[in-house]
Amino acid sequence: MTTLSCRHVGKVWPGAGGLSVTALRDIDLTVENGEFVAILGPSGCGKSTLLELIAGLEPLSSGRIALDGKSVSGPAHGVVMVFQDHSLFPWLSVKDNVGFGLAMKKVPKPERERRVARLLERVRLSKFANHRPHQLSGGMKQRVAIARALVENPDFIVMDEPFAALDFQTRVLMQRFLLEVWLEFKPTIIFVTHHIDEAVLLADRVVVMSAGPGWIIEEVRVNLPRPRRVTDPGFNDFRARLTETLEREVMRAHVEDELRAGSHAA
Repeated sequence: MTTLSCRHVGKVWPGAGGLSVTALRDIDLTVENGEFVAILGPSGCGKSTLLELIAGLEPLSSGRIALDGKSVSGPAHGVVMVFQDHSLFPWLSVKDNVGFGLAMKKVPKPERERRVARLLERVRLSKFANHRPHQLSGGMKQRVAIARALVENPDFIVMDEPFAALDFQTRVLMQRFLLEVWLEFKPTIIFVTHHIDEAVLLADRVVVMSAGPGWIIEEVRVNLPRPRRVTDPGFNDFRARLTETLEREVMRAHVEDELRAGSHAA
């Protein structure tokens, strides 16, 4: 079953003085049920904008996005987003942060507490259920954010560089943790990252976007067995291929910018 279908998706941001900025142009993307897809691309290519459109947080300028055949026209049921900033409420405990969405949906308290307790155990934070966010490490905060997403039993999780602010050691642990969660719960995941190694370690498929305005220039299926390590045979082949694609795209965009600057100066 196809979970996500993007067809000819475009996004234009209005600007001052009647000027506008095209963030995305003619995006075509299909993601299958339970698939883990990573998105790579230069800064400013529209990766985060694409996630916001998929999550129904921003309206389309053109094209169509459908989840299980239904057009996305607003926040979609069964879709949650995890940001780089964990966005936890500092005045709430860990357990209340995880259960916040359920409380807003008026899920009965016994059911809410049962689901929250299960997720906190799964993310190894049961001992910290009554702590406040400022008492947690960066990795623990991100585990709370992931638990908050999972507690609603989502079919689809979009993640916008969730590990970007973490140190190397915590990042490695969180990558392993996310894979464990994905293998257990099997949600469909779209994961934005700037790290090529992270994309190859995690994803079934890596989608590479152009410099802005963004469109898809390559899709690479990572057919390495899991669990993966950067020292595995074949890992460097994927790293080299994706690095070459991104370097080529960055240089193409740079040359075009230089030519435009030169023509304006003339």
